[in-house]
Amino acid sequence: MRICYLDAFSGISGDMTVGALVDAGADSEELIRVLDQLGTGARFRVEAVKRKGIRASKFYVEAPETKGHRHLPHILRIIEGSTMSARAKQNATEVFQKLGEAEAKVHGIPIEKVHFHEVGAVDSICDILGACTALDLLGVDELHCSAINVGSGTVNTEHGVLPVPAPATAELLTGKPVYSRGPAMELATPTGAAIAVALGKSFGPMPAMRIVGMGYGAGDRDFPEHANVLRAVIGETNGAAEALTVSVIEANIDDSSPQVLGYAMDRLLEAGALDVTLESVMMKKGRPGVVLRAIARLEDREALAQLIFAETTTLGLRFYTAERRVQARHSEEIETAHGTVRVKVAESGAFAPEYEDCRKIAHERGIPLKDVIAEAAFTYLKKTK
Repeated sequence: MRICYLDAFSGISGDMTVGALVDAGADSEELIRVLDQLGTGARFRVEAVKRKGIRASKFYVEAPETKGHRHLPHILRIIEGSTMSARAKQNATEVFQKLGEAEAKVHGIPIEKVHFHEVGAVDSICDILGACTALDLLGVDELHCSAINVGSGTVNTEHGVLPVPAPATAELLTGKPVYSRGPAMELATPTGAAIAVALGKSFGPMPAMRIVGMGYGAGDRDFPEHANVLRAVIGETNGAAEALTVSVIEANIDDSSPQVLGYAMDRLLEAGALDVTLESVMMKKGRPGVVLRAIARLEDREALAQLIFAETTTLGLRFYTAERRVQARHSEEIETAHGTVRVKVAESGAFAPEYEDCRKIAHERGIPLKDVIAEAAFTYLKKTK
């Protein structure tokens, strides 16, 4: 699986994203061909520039002046009528939908009545469609993003001078890791934030991968403090179906009943925990207890932590990061002497009969569970020889 990691240490904007992806290997001629066919009247070019001594690609959109606003349905019609791939169209639609939701909430109006300001301009439409096309040209299956440097100070908007991050940007990045460093100016724009939030699978450290390409997209200014670029790292996941950085949440508990802990485990799994375990331990003063351990996606960490506080008696939690890898696997159905059983089969050839199927058969037919599992394993082995 091919992934793209956006390292937003100098913020993120639409044109920086396109520039970084082109610099990482997306075909600029094909990208411009797709954008030319939108019929916006804009002209496009990519130039090699330097920011703080780092070579980067700068994506320019030269659009005619317009004072008109565009509503979401109009923008969606532009996307649908474009020559973008089906996947790029879907991604672009999701980005604009996310933008519309943020603007609607900020202004307190239905999404149908939102008229886009900065994101409705021709250059921003082209930035978003260009980014989605570039991701498709690179064959990216998943997008991940670092914590985002939003900048500081104030920004001039149609609603006057407002603090950074601007309202729509702040709404988009709610729940995502952000920080402020560098010059007092806006570093993360609504367009850039929407691309990251709508398409990003995770926010945080770089996921485990084998790097196959890298590119830098230049911002408008050259800062004295740091290189004003967005870095796009393209990688492959070493044959694993899933390779990502996760958060491990732990709690030592010695004053809760097994029923409460079992219920908490079920709630955590329902809320998106990748795995939950309970480990018996001997605690201080000779008290028996358990360690509750939940593995969470980085974006789910806070929600799961609050759930642990709500459903258990613990007063404190530990957090640490770990790398999680999962082999590619699929499920097959086999007919055994006792009934139909699904078998999980890993890429390596390892397999395991589905516990719930075997349990159901054992319960309904009054057969020992171990016999059902053994029969399913034997049947699968016969089938594969």
